[in-house]
Amino acid sequence: MPTAKNQTSNHVPRLENTNSVDAYYDTLGVWLDLEAEAERERLAQRRQIRNQTDVERTGETLVAMSLADHQTGLAGRLLLDFVKSGQQSSTNSDSTSISLPMNRLKVGSPVVVSDHNQPSDKGVAGVVSRRKPHSIQVATDQWPDGKLFRIDMSPDETTRRRQLAAMSWMRTATGRTKTLRDVLMGTRPLRFGEIEPVEFFTRLNPPQQEAVQFALSAKDVAIIHGPPGTGKTTTLAELIYQAVQRGESVLACAASNTAVDNLLERLVRMMPDVLRVGHPARVFESLRGHTLDELVDSDPSTEVVREMRRDVQDLMREASRDFRGRDGHKRRKQILAEAGQLRNQIRGFERSVIRAVLDRANVVCTTTTIDDDLLGDRHFDTVVIDEACQGTLPSIWQAVRRGDRLILAGDHQQLPPTVLSNEAAAAGLKESLMQRIAERDGQEVLRRLKVQYRMNQSIMKFSSDHFYDGDLIADASVKSHRLCELPGVDENQFTTDCLMFVDTAGAEFDEQLERDGNSKLNPKEANLVIQFVRELMESGVEPDQIAIIAPYAAQVRLLRNRLDVREIEVDTVDGFQGREKEVVIITMVRSNEIGEIGFLADERRTNVALTRAKRKLIVIGDSATLGRHPFYAKLLDFFESESAYRSVWEFDS
Repeated sequence: MPTAKNQTSNHVPRLENTNSVDAYYDTLGVWLDLEAEAERERLAQRRQIRNQTDVERTGETLVAMSLADHQTGLAGRLLLDFVKSGQQSSTNSDSTSISLPMNRLKVGSPVVVSDHNQPSDKGVAGVVSRRKPHSIQVATDQWPDGKLFRIDMSPDETTRRRQLAAMSWMRTATGRTKTLRDVLMGTRPLRFGEIEPVEFFTRLNPPQQEAVQFALSAKDVAIIHGPPGTGKTTTLAELIYQAVQRGESVLACAASNTAVDNLLERLVRMMPDVLRVGHPARVFESLRGHTLDELVDSDPSTEVVREMRRDVQDLMREASRDFRGRDGHKRRKQILAEAGQLRNQIRGFERSVIRAVLDRANVVCTTTTIDDDLLGDRHFDTVVIDEACQGTLPSIWQAVRRGDRLILAGDHQQLPPTVLSNEAAAAGLKESLMQRIAERDGQEVLRRLKVQYRMNQSIMKFSSDHFYDGDLIADASVKSHRLCELPGVDENQFTTDCLMFVDTAGAEFDEQLERDGNSKLNPKEANLVIQFVRELMESGVEPDQIAIIAPYAAQVRLLRNRLDVREIEVDTVDGFQGREKEVVIITMVRSNEIGEIGFLADERRTNVALTRAKRKLIVIGDSATLGRHPFYAKLLDFFESESAYRSVWEFDS
């Protein structure tokens, strides 16, 4: 049989053709190389764009940024606050601050900070540690050169190195870790013990209770399948609580900082010793006492570290001065070197405190991009990964190698991981470990949550039937709720009915290509969206109860520019994963003569959009374009069966 490195017709190996542990991880390594190359190519292309508006339109770059403030964080990291050039300081009020353009630089995003005026500057690597509408904070180990700065989302080489190291370690794993690895790869059978009675801390519905008990009975791996609105995070928190009550140590992970913090918020209400580790990230005010940064900083033995941090800040202020003369550059380098030595000493002092804080924790919460330097060789009885379908297969092994048992939670019928390389995606990089196991082992390995607490049953029905075997049940609290039942909302056609599809076929609502040719928009659909927003607000619906979802970033940009109500959220499907609003308007954008729908063909993406609304869902689209695809033909039939189909000709625009 051919090896993993030379099989498949397009020269990119697939896991289905691997025949050994080495071939399995070799394949993942090839995928990571392809993804790294795609990321580097995209970064290089962005850096060639010199027009400020064009380069920022991608959402992955901010230019002409000024350094407004800086401080020193845990382990001597520099925390640099950037604002748009023209602001005097980070203390400016929001009314005088310059808003940042729409961007995808989220907390935890790897970035490169470089000199705005020097295209050849390679910059310094960092991670976004905080973001606000008017500023963005980057954590880095080096001081960037320049007076104005450019911030680019970058290939995450640190994460990639950690993933490769974890996979290398897993190749030669022994004992329990080897057994778990083989079960996940499908070369050993699943194992479950007796399902034991549980005294639940949280009030759970029967499917949630069954999922917790089932997961606790797993000897190697179990999946909790959580469709939209079914209380997956609540169920996971109860599972972790029960594991701790049994004396187990737990590592709780998720692909994003937001998902980790959502789980952390539940856990701290249930038990005292929960710790949030990883790169500094946005954390709710009430949770900051549980972060590693805060606990280490409040330890009495870190007073000497605080003194050293102040020394580092003084040195960095001195280094930021405009040195003149022949020896100015040399003097600046000496100051920076001295600051670097101090930061190394700070790291040494902090390591001992960090170890003590970790030892006290029953549950450690972090992203799947685990900081191995912080956790060292710690091992856990149970590893829980929330939103497991958002992580690629290579990204999972850092967490897996640290546990005896793995619990995966998520929904493989919603958005898959983000992958840039088309070759790697086609070979399988977009298929998460949870998706692979769920499709391989089915009900033997998973339990599905079935009672949802978000959507009116009419909104829920299509997704339930198409994606979840008709299993979903709307809880009595949401089953029949409508928009007109909200305080101050009038009763009319927009607020009494829960569903509406507006067909634009034949009305020349044609899609257009954005000026840079990378995204699509539909101006006439945008006009109709704005008309509906106005009618909803005139009916008494509050702006912050309305969301607009578009599959294309160009349509999002168009709508944000035209809407003058900031409280209305407008975003792509990816941006609304895990979110909900009372009323959601979806603009499908695609309208052409050949029936081309692009990535709308990924049904899971549309499933996410359709399941964000609680009381009212409005979809605007061209049936002549969409209806050629079997999925959308079924969706159109559904709206007609619900008497929710309308023609655009019925509306004055």
